[in-house]
Amino acid sequence: VQLQASGGGLVQTGGSLRLSCAASGRTISRYAVGWFRQAPGKEREFVAAIKRGDLHYADSIKGRFTIGRDNAANTVFLQMNSLKPEDTAVYFCAADSAIITSSIRVMAQYDYWGQGTLVTVSS
Repeated sequence: VQLQASGGGLVQTGGSLRLSCAASGRTISRYAVGWFRQAPGKEREFVAAIKRGDLHYADSIKGRFTIGRDNAANTVFLQMNSLKPEDTAVYFCAADSAIITSSIRVMAQYDYWGQGTLVTVSS
């Protein structure tokens, strides 16, 4: 599976962006797909994940971000609203076919990764 993340950019505080994770090589409708982010000087952290119909969110973005699938396009999106400067980071998508729900927030459990897309939120 090859993953390509896109949709990042520069936005003002309170603005919105929609990230996409496009997959090729395999259909990912049955894969767990996660979004992670890495801010400058910080470790990569979990943002959101989807496994079949179950959605998982980090507390820091709950209520502002929404993860979903576009199976026709073999894509998973991350709709980000009410963006804050602390959301500034490189955002990565990852996928795995065999991840268990209790491990869905764990980066090491994902076999496939995209290259990252930069989100910058100005104050």
